[in-house]
Amino acid sequence: MAEVTAALGLEPEQVERALTTASLAPSVHNTQPWRFLVRHDRIELHPDETRRLAATDPEDRELRLSCGAALFNLRIALQSMGVRPLVSVLPGHDAPGALAVVRRGGAVRIDAEHRALLDAVPRRRTNRRPFLDAAVDPRQRHALVRAAELERSWLHVVTTPEERARLKKFVQQAHEIQLGDAAVQAELAALTGHRPGAADGVPPASAGVRPETQDEWVFRDFQGPERLPGKDYESDPLVVVLCSYYDGPLGDVQAGQAMQRVLLTATTHGLSASFLSQPIEVRRVREHLRRALGGMLVPQTVLRLGFSTPVPATPRRPVADLLVGADERAPC
Repeated sequence: MAEVTAALGLEPEQVERALTTASLAPSVHNTQPWRFLVRHDRIELHPDETRRLAATDPEDRELRLSCGAALFNLRIALQSMGVRPLVSVLPGHDAPGALAVVRRGGAVRIDAEHRALLDAVPRRRTNRRPFLDAAVDPRQRHALVRAAELERSWLHVVTTPEERARLKKFVQQAHEIQLGDAAVQAELAALTGHRPGAADGVPPASAGVRPETQDEWVFRDFQGPERLPGKDYESDPLVVVLCSYYDGPLGDVQAGQAMQRVLLTATTHGLSASFLSQPIEVRRVREHLRRALGGMLVPQTVLRLGFSTPVPATPRRPVADLLVGADERAPC
């Protein structure tokens, strides 16, 4: 089994702490599809091809989005240790197979904003429970939009009744297509429910309540408990579409960093978030959504935001399982 080694001028214990922080990023069904190759002068971020969801995410878009979120966590963890992260996305021959390479770009002192985001990493949760009937105020919305902009992405806030109805239709269409896809449903079933000792997936405590037909928005069934009588999902959450400015792997990784910054910003404001990913995962519905947004922006994920009760953390794989071993290293 590979061991964490020194890198970027940091001791092995610091590197391990940084990788632990990176691993707390969100991923589809909590698959955690990332691996890290640690060398003295770099940390490489690689996709874990064994954790692909070939039916749910056939183009690996959300896999790369998740890896981008892990990359953002890694960046701010390194800043807290005095390392200015110099990031190369899709480095090519310099790091075969890597989605990103992080090198030391000098020294830095983490500022208050990034410190708050770092403190939010272990508190961030995907909250699939019903939200409270409390509106997200304009100040909080502005902070979320700014978070995406700082990572060179765009957060489209759905505001008008017409937009909401159109997006709701896209979510419903994609959801019905996936319900009829046995392979998609098998992937969901394999990563949910009671799986004692599992280091991945969505356990019942994090699954939210079971969806019902009267819900305004359709949700996946993560095999959570039945809801209490009269406790329906909220009808009017804040819904946003995170978009990149270009399509392809580079846009996916960039948007993943923006997504994580938005989610951590939401956490600092006391907001909960969950995903309405279905229209992104079904290609033809995603194209309809893209045209509805004007055709220039590339929708990367749909988020539902609001206030809710706390949920427990989902399980995580140990850092040792995330390392690329010496026998897997490609030559420099």
